[in-house]
Amino acid sequence: MRKIPVYTHPAAGWPALFSSTRKLMDYKTFLRGSVSVLKSNQPQGGFDCPGCAWPDHNSHKTLDVCENGIKVIASETMTTKADAAFFAKHTLTELQQWSGYELEHIGRLSEPVYYDATQDRYVAISWEAAYERIAAQLKQLHSPDEALFYTSGRVTNEPAFMYQLFVRCFGTNNLPDCSNMCHEPTSVMLSKQLGVGKATVKLEDFGQAKLILMFGQNPATNHPRMLEMLAHSHEKGARIISINPMREQGLSKFRNPQKPIHMAAGSSDTMVDEVVQVQIGGDAALLTGLAKWLVKNDKINSDFITTHTSGFEPLKQWLTEQSWVDIERGCGITQAEIINLAQLVADSPATICTWGMGITQHVQGDDNVAMITNLLLLMGMIGIDGAGASPVRGHSNVQGDRTMGIHERPAQKLLDSLERVFKHPMPQAHGYDVVTGAKALIAGKLKVFMAMGGNYAVAAPDTKAIQQALTTTQMNIFVGTKLNETMLYPSANNLILPCLGRTERIITAKGEQFATIEDSMCQIVRTQGNLKPVSETLKSEAQIVADLATHVFEDHSNIPWQIMSEDFDVIRDYIAQAIGGFENFNQRIREIERGFHLYHPARHRVWNTSDGKAQFEVPQYPITYVAAQMAEATSSFQDDTDITTSSSGTQANEQKIWQLTSVRSHDQFNTMIFGYQDRYRHTDRRDVLFMHPDEMNRLGWQKGDKVMITRHLSKDSTDQARILGPLILTEMDIAANAVATYYPECNDLFDLDTHAPDSHIPAYKSTTVVLQRVNANTEMADPA
Repeated sequence: MRKIPVYTHPAAGWPALFSSTRKLMDYKTFLRGSVSVLKSNQPQGGFDCPGCAWPDHNSHKTLDVCENGIKVIASETMTTKADAAFFAKHTLTELQQWSGYELEHIGRLSEPVYYDATQDRYVAISWEAAYERIAAQLKQLHSPDEALFYTSGRVTNEPAFMYQLFVRCFGTNNLPDCSNMCHEPTSVMLSKQLGVGKATVKLEDFGQAKLILMFGQNPATNHPRMLEMLAHSHEKGARIISINPMREQGLSKFRNPQKPIHMAAGSSDTMVDEVVQVQIGGDAALLTGLAKWLVKNDKINSDFITTHTSGFEPLKQWLTEQSWVDIERGCGITQAEIINLAQLVADSPATICTWGMGITQHVQGDDNVAMITNLLLLMGMIGIDGAGASPVRGHSNVQGDRTMGIHERPAQKLLDSLERVFKHPMPQAHGYDVVTGAKALIAGKLKVFMAMGGNYAVAAPDTKAIQQALTTTQMNIFVGTKLNETMLYPSANNLILPCLGRTERIITAKGEQFATIEDSMCQIVRTQGNLKPVSETLKSEAQIVADLATHVFEDHSNIPWQIMSEDFDVIRDYIAQAIGGFENFNQRIREIERGFHLYHPARHRVWNTSDGKAQFEVPQYPITYVAAQMAEATSSFQDDTDITTSSSGTQANEQKIWQLTSVRSHDQFNTMIFGYQDRYRHTDRRDVLFMHPDEMNRLGWQKGDKVMITRHLSKDSTDQARILGPLILTEMDIAANAVATYYPECNDLFDLDTHAPDSHIPAYKSTTVVLQRVNANTEMADPA
């Protein structure tokens, strides 16, 4: 057995501080950025860090930010500008060749620009001229549904509310957002099963939990502030189990920068007690094994099930029909190991299940969330202290945007409420989500694309096809703070409208304004930037929406768009009238230092579901789905390929099919690439393919070999071959039959047709691939 390189240092600690400091210096914002770091997540006059959606602690901290947060702040607070002078030096054809890292470091967008095809460049345009162009184009559409309005989770509540109102007054529900690509199965299934598509826990519950099951989650990389709470939970006696195909080294130990003694003495806190290395896509199968044993051995909460749930008998029957052979095949974990874990669940009086995108981004992502919820319902772990469902979202306000109405499938209650408050009819037909919107874009059905933040084409699958489709529209409009790849594929009319960042002051005729966000656990908190804007030309997102509405609409005098953009209290008053849970919004957000918690019915065992009870759900996909896909692919590959022998003498088709998943480094935030270091995984480059060293040894491959990835296509597929590489082979403690590479560089391996059935989330975390080593002379050799 070959030794796996292990990151022996604790997560966070001095390396995180050094890395964060370097990033402030790289962006040439050490002083300006440091001032913002001190204001991050502070209750009085501070802003909510845009780095993740993890809740703020109730106790005051002088410094309440993590490595990821500092890097996001550094990116936003840089004073170098991507202005008209910059664009005058670079054509879009040239910029299309730049990497995401290079584009990220160009600087802040600082003035409105439009694409001049004769020069192949962005050139300056006045705000008024930009608005007039947009209004003219929107008014020319045959139908409002010919426009798509995307939203990023960086947008705060107040402009998000205005944006969805503007889009619906325009006449469409085409409001896809980044939730479509990250936690949509959570929103869909929790809404169906519990009545609300959000976490049922508060931060305080982690200190009272006795068992925490972490599914498909890597906090050390994606939301490091969670590490402090995990260490605290462990210290209070909670047992913490990580269920993940990868043994993430950042979860073993944690050195808390908030503890000077830890930092000085080199001490650290323990977090995870055990790692269950489920195979990629095997979570539903593992959960099935847990539920099967608990039900068979009567280790469930029968009183809760009888009083509060429906659908138990169909689930029980389905569990009875699942064999242990299939369960083991589906998850790669032995029956004995599953039973040991089930006994921990049975013995725990307070269990939290927490999960990330390793659970949601699968074809069977809806099933994964359903089975987590089923497990909690079987044990009565909803509505008691120290227990519940804890999805952890990425963008700081992706949940708040959805609450504000950014949703392509809005509830009828929301539409009725908006009509009542604003005296204007709202569109009733469902709109496009990210997947269906991208397909419509590629098919030529959309004439206008608008993005309020985000990097739509690069975040979605089929990146190249979407970029090409953007060149065929009549107009693309981008509101943002930084240049990204989606902006570089212009249509006949392309406009970039620069906006203020989260760290910058919003000052209007009514004075300085603050906004709000909603974190992953339904807490509404204030956010108020403290920096002078990097350019006097920048506008707030609320102002941009108001100006667009003023130019587009001629008969909406009853909606005071400009008054709302000047006084965010007016927006909050409208939110209080239109959206449940926000009564006395302005008063409550000012009176309570750390904000207020939105009422969550399921937390109080009130079930706003179709039958008034919490609902068990039977999975739609067989638990052996991934194993069956790999077996089918293997059979197809063997039919089409001659048997060859590798240089080690083993038959190269001994295992030709692999399950590939995408991962992120802690030197990135979503599609923003801050750098190339991933110290927890021992690499300083992104063109890598992670594989277990035992698998390399079996194949006769070595660390550093170059490998091509080809996505396996079924025989009846009409899709073209999808190839990525060459990538550098790198060692990782990952489950058998599995490999991993970085998102978003691997996105063209994934397609828009492979997604969960109800939520439509793309399957970024699981696809079947063929690997082939590349010889030094670039010829292909040794398929595996």
